[in-house]
This record gives sequence, C-alpha cells and structure tokens, in this order.
Amino acid sequence: MYNARRGGAVSGNTSVGPAMHLILTHEQADFDGTAALLAAKLLQPQALAVLPRRLNRNVRAFLTLYGDTLPFIDLDDVPRDPVDSVTLVDTQSLSSIKGTSASTRVHVVDHHPPAASRDPAWTADIQLLGSTTSSLVEALQEASLTPDTVAATLLLMGIYEDTGSLTYAGTTSRDLLACAWLLEQGASLAIADDFLNNPLSTEQRRLYDRLLDSAETHIVHGLSIVIACGTAEGMQDEVSTLAHKLRDLFDPAGLFVIVALNGSVQMVARSTTNAVDVGRLAEHFGGGGHNRAAAALIRGRRPEDVRDELLQILETAIRPARTVGEIMSREPQLLAPTARVSEAAERMQRFGHEGYPVVEGGHVVGLITRRAVDRAMSHAMGARPVSSVMDVGAVVVSPADSVQHLQRVMIQHDWGQVPVADPETGEIIGIVTRTDLLRTLAAEASGARPASLAPRLETALSPERLVLLRLAAHQAEAQGDAIYIVGGFVRDLVLGLPGVDFDLVVEGDAIALARGLAASYGGRVSSHTRFGTAKWHLDLRHAGLLRAVGARDDMPLDLPASLDLVSARTEFYAHPTALPSVQRGSIKLDLHRRDFTINTLALRLDGRHYGELLDPWGGGRDLSDRVIRVLHSISFIDDPTRMLRAARLEQRLAFAIEPRTLELMQQAIPMLDRVSGERLRDELGLVLEEACAGAIMTRLDALGLLSAIHPALGWDAWLEARLSDLRAFRPPEAWQLHEPPQAERLFYALWLARLDANQVAAVCDRLHFPLATRAVVVDANRLTHAIPRWPMGIAPSDAVARLEDAGEESLVAAWLALADSPQAREILTAYLATWRRVAPVTDGRALREAGLPPGPAYSRILATLRSAWLDGQLENSDQERELLRTLLGEKPPRG
Repeated sequence: MYNARRGGAVSGNTSVGPAMHLILTHEQADFDGTAALLAAKLLQPQALAVLPRRLNRNVRAFLTLYGDTLPFIDLDDVPRDPVDSVTLVDTQSLSSIKGTSASTRVHVVDHHPPAASRDPAWTADIQLLGSTTSSLVEALQEASLTPDTVAATLLLMGIYEDTGSLTYAGTTSRDLLACAWLLEQGASLAIADDFLNNPLSTEQRRLYDRLLDSAETHIVHGLSIVIACGTAEGMQDEVSTLAHKLRDLFDPAGLFVIVALNGSVQMVARSTTNAVDVGRLAEHFGGGGHNRAAAALIRGRRPEDVRDELLQILETAIRPARTVGEIMSREPQLLAPTARVSEAAERMQRFGHEGYPVVEGGHVVGLITRRAVDRAMSHAMGARPVSSVMDVGAVVVSPADSVQHLQRVMIQHDWGQVPVADPETGEIIGIVTRTDLLRTLAAEASGARPASLAPRLETALSPERLVLLRLAAHQAEAQGDAIYIVGGFVRDLVLGLPGVDFDLVVEGDAIALARGLAASYGGRVSSHTRFGTAKWHLDLRHAGLLRAVGARDDMPLDLPASLDLVSARTEFYAHPTALPSVQRGSIKLDLHRRDFTINTLALRLDGRHYGELLDPWGGGRDLSDRVIRVLHSISFIDDPTRMLRAARLEQRLAFAIEPRTLELMQQAIPMLDRVSGERLRDELGLVLEEACAGAIMTRLDALGLLSAIHPALGWDAWLEARLSDLRAFRPPEAWQLHEPPQAERLFYALWLARLDANQVAAVCDRLHFPLATRAVVVDANRLTHAIPRWPMGIAPSDAVARLEDAGEESLVAAWLALADSPQAREILTAYLATWRRVAPVTDGRALREAGLPPGPAYSRILATLRSAWLDGQLENSDQERELLRTLLGEKPPRG
C-alpha cells in the first residue's frame, strides 16, 4: 500500500518557496494518471499537483466542467524555484522540468511492473493492481481522508478506466474494494458513465476508419495478433480509445496500433493474454507499461518501419500459447451412431464422462451429452440409437490450435466436449472438455504457467536414475507418447521430501515403450496386456546401458533392478468395495482414479515439457493448504480402505482431513464390513511402516475406523507405549533366537494382547491372519494373561514345562506385552536366555548303555534330571550320575 512518508514526502514546512515538492504524471494523461495525481495531492496537501501539457480528450472534458474544484495547477504555473522532491504517479519516467536537478529526490507510485530504465536512486511503491489509483485510495482510507463527490468520482473513473470497469484480467479484489469505498463517499456512476464512454471526435472517427481498413491479422505461436497503422497529423485527441474499440472488435490475443502523429510515431498496445506481454514489446521501442497495456512514442521513424520491426520480434517476444494438444485427453472413448442410448448411459455412469463424440467412418458426426441421454432414458428411449438424440455436427479441433481458438469453437457450437483430430489423417486422437478450458484460462488469468520441477528433480535423484528417466522419456517421445512420474514421488518432491522410488505412467503404449528400451539397452520385459503394465528388468551388464549412464569401474551404480511402466488408464468399480476394472485412458483420467487430490500431481518428462507439473485436480492448492481432500463423493464407497490411507497421510504429512472428506468418511464407515481381511492387513502393514504409526493408530481410533473393523479393536496409551517399546526393541544376544522376530506379527500380538480368547479368535478371523501369524497372536495372548497369575517363586522346572510349547515370537511378544509385570519378564528372560537350553549330561544312549529298555521311562528320567538341574538340585555331573542311579534303582530288575 502507498506510504505517503516515503521518498517524495516532505516533512515539516512544505509551502512553496526555496524547495518544492511536485506531483507529476505522464503526458497524454488518462483518468488513472489524473486520479492518481489527485489522490497523491490529498495525501500531501503542501505539494503541487501538476497537470501535464497533454490530456486525453475525455479527461480534458471532465476537467473543463469540474476542474475548478480540484487542486491541480498547469505546468506553466509552476514557480521557478528549485525542486526538492518529486512524486511520480502512474509512470516511472520523469520528463525534463525546470527546477529539478541531480539532487532532486524522486519517489514512484505505480501499478506497472518495475522498469529496468528507472534510476536506482529513486524510491518506489509498486503495487501490481488494476490501477495506480487503487493503492492511493487505500492510503486515503488509512489516513481517514474523505474526498468530496467530484474527487471521489474522478478517483472512481481512474480505477474503472484502467480495469475496464473491473472486467480486465489484471483487476484485483483490492481494486473492487477501493471502488466500493469511493461509492460510499458519493462517487457518481452517472458522471463516470458519461466520461468513460465518451463518443469519438470527428478526427478520431476518421483515424478509426483508416486503422480499421489497414488492420491485418498475424498468427504467431497459435495466437492472433492484429496490427493497424495510420496517419493522423495534427490530431490532438488520444489514440488509446481507438485501441480499446479495435480490441473489442477483433478480440485478438494482441493488438498494436501504430500511428504517425505530430512528427513522431505513437504505438499503443493491448493484450488479452499473458502470452503476449505488450509491456516488454513497448520497452523495445523505448516505451513501457504492463503486460496487458503499454505504449511507446517513437521519434525519427516511419509507421511502416515500426510495423516491420515489430513483426520481426514477435516470434521471439511472444510465448507459445497453450495448445489444445497440451490440455487434451488422449485416446478418447467414441460411440458409433448405431450405439444404443442405454450403452451411452452405462458408460457415463461407469466413467463419469459428460459426453462422447459420435464417429462414423473415422469422422465426427455428432456429440452425445449426458443431458440428452438422461432425457432419453427418462422417456424409455434406451433402445434408440444415439444418432437420434445427439447434437449433430462435425466439430473438431487440431492439437496445434490455441486455447483461444478452442474457446471460440466451444462458444460458437455450444459443445462442452470437442474431439481433437490429427490434421493429416483426420483420426480422432483426443478430446478436450469445457473443464479443461476453464482450468487453463483460469491459470492464464492468474499469470500461472505449468510449474517446472526440473531443478528439484535433478537434485533429488542420482545421475544414474536421472539418465534412466531420460532414456524412458526419449523412447516415449520417439513413439509420440507423453510420459509422467506420478503419485507420491511428485507430491513429496513438491513438499521438499523427495524419495528415490517413482512410478511412470505413459499416455500411450507402456508395453511397447518397455520393449523399445529393452531392445536398445538390454534386459527383458514382463507385461500384463489386460492392464497395460510392463516391467523392464534391467541388465546391469549391458554395454549400451552402462555407456548411457556413464558407468565407471570405481563407482557403484545407483540403479533399480527394474522399471515399472503403466499405460494411463481409467477404472470403475462393478460394486462397492470391489477391486477396480480398468480401461485405457488419458493421464487426467488416470490421475482422477487416485485417492486424494494431493496424489494427483504428475511430472512430465518428454521433450520440451521436461519437468512440467501437471495439476488437473487441484492437488497443488491442497498441498499449499495442507489438507487431505478426496477426489469425488463416492470414493470411500468405491474403496473404503482409502479411509485408512487418509489418516495415514494426514499424520505423516502433518496435514488435516478437510471437513467434507471427514463427512464422507463417516458416511462410508459401514462399508469397511465388506472389505476383505487381506486388504485391511495390507493397509495396517503400511501404517506400521510409518515413523508416526502410533499417531496414525490414535487417529484411526478417534475416527471410529478401528472399531469398524472389529468392535474389540481400539488404541490407547498402553498400546502406544508397547508400540514404542517394539520400535526400540533389539533381542538380547543371550536369547540366541533362531530367527529375528517379524515386527508385523509382534505388532498384532501386542495389539490383541489384552483381549479375551474369544475376541482374539474373532479378530483373527476378521483379518484373515495367516496360520503362522494367528499362532503367534493366540499364543502370546495366552501367555500374557497366564504368566502374571503364576504363583510367586514358581520353580523354574514348572515354568519351563508351561513355556515349552510356545514359539519364540510368541515368547518375545509376551515379554513386550508384560512390561508392567517385572516378575513375568524375569521368568521369560530366564527362559529365553538360559532355562530352555538346560539339558542333563545323560541322554538316551547313556540310558541304553545302562541297560534300560527304550520306552516311556526314558522321557520321564530325562525330564526329572533336567528339572533337577533347573531347580538347582544338581550342581555337577557326579550328582547327576548319583540321581540317575537312584532313578534306575527304582526300576524293575532286568528280565
């Protein structure tokens, strides 16, 4: 916001005298420049607001009627005193004026981008608003300065003129709020309408007719550029009004009006898209402005010379427009005219599309829309052919057509889905929707271009993996396919948390791409034709691959064993909770089948699009807002496990599930009953892998998802502590476990440790545990409940007898679960470390040599000997032999 105390502000006594403060604007001043002059004067009443020599005709007409009440002076009336400071408004150029010197302080207030030619010693308040007046009106509000009706009206016209009455793309909410405040102060819309829509003068009308006759349209990078030239020597009126009228007539992407006027050439430029930065082009000719409106006064040149030079630089100065090919969806679904309306209805329900092109003999003959299908079905016309209800027409666009051309086609024909045809073969290769167009136009209006993640990608991956991506990208480009990294890798890359594992989606034939890579760089391909998936198994000894990645003998290669490639596809669910059926589709449809918006980002790799971020479903916005948002309202119905995933992502990323998604989750909770135990365990296994697994389980419990899996399941502080223990647990070496225990089995054993046996059995059934996992869980639960109830000072031999049949993982799980029972832990520790390995010296062979016939007595004698050792009754082998003689003496004599 404008600060009246900076730069041009004068402190203390600022009356006219030895040192003056002037407020100036540009020549041929429009309403914004004049209104900004007034606002700055109101903020700095001791300064002199000086009108330029030339004013636009409508400004001059307004001042003729109302100027007596406004605090302006003419340039000729400025005293010939030294100028101490200057405030420049709506311009960044200072014309030569008497009294200024190198010591004059200059402060700029403008809404145009900073000019490279501006003196670096000057200070500036640059606000990229629709008009300069808006920021000064904000300053008036802050200073509690209230303009009268005439002043408020002039200020309003300043904003209205430069924003096209608040309709131009550069208009901001601040411009709107400034206008609202001015209307509250009494600004007159009737007066504004009179002067903003001033009729052309006779001279302007003649020049307008000449410009109209000379106007020529050039297509540059798919954008229409209109250039109109004329001569108007002696005309005193402004040219900018004519430029506005020509722009409204032709509606081009860019307009350049070049007029020979009073010994020089005046160029006025207007743009309707950020792709045509007329401010930059005007700077080339010594002028300036912003990207949508600019002007230049060119001396010593002829209009035709300026035109020719302008044409030479347009190719490089204009950014290529977004084309239909960039925003279309490939491989569209088509219908034949003979297809039944019911088939179209089924497809629309299955895939969610709003319309399908109707094609006969390779040519578009119409479009069938959801509205037409719904009406037909409501009248029992499902058996009729779609040709009977379709919109008839052969409307197509080309991949090279600009988005602006697409907009005109959609408006002209009122088609919300337009097929894209190959210009050479006529084959329908894509479709572009009204949603695609609106999203693109919104991005252009905000000045946004596809963000490039190339620098982040280059730093996130090793050189070898980057080369691998480029090999895949080059192969895709050779096939004419687009290729993307998708999903979590891109999400984490945007968040600054990059990983090394990535998924590749090909908008085309992924299997052919994998085979092409294998043919050039070795390895083998495994594929699944039905799903369009391929795995390229790398041959890390193939000379071509090693040469491509720059392998060296002294450095290990950072390459994966294989690369997964998937054809872009869409999917549908035959019934809730079923696994999806898939069909080839576009990248946008492929992304739309994913769970949450933040996972719908894609990073393009092929050709000039390398590093471009594709964000068709608002994932970038939700990443910025740090929210988890589901893509569509029945997503949790289609796949209830997404509810578990939502909580997992929320806790891992420290995001929040947004309210509507929470509401949909609550509605879908009963659907968890229909999810198989295997799929639930898959999701719970992913939870366990997270560093914040405890927080995730707490969230799942709070959302009611754990009890929805089974009513006995929950999560509390005790389980949180046990999970923490599990994470930190390392089996003591003294235990000498045969195999490291599996963390997932221990987790389930701990989770169910406090349930009763019936509940454990029910949960094991619900989650469909494998037999090995079930055995550990059940046994650990038994031990956890039993051991604390054993008598104090239980004999080791008794404890061993009770623990003998338990598996190692069950014992470890019980040890973890019994953290609050020191005696129980002591027993388990002694058993795992010592007791289970205690054995007598005597064995079966010794008993045979002693003449004891084989039989049950063997086990009883050996058990007695072992118990004696465990209970401390034996201290050496002599004592064991003595006990053995006693035991043998109790046996009947030999036969």
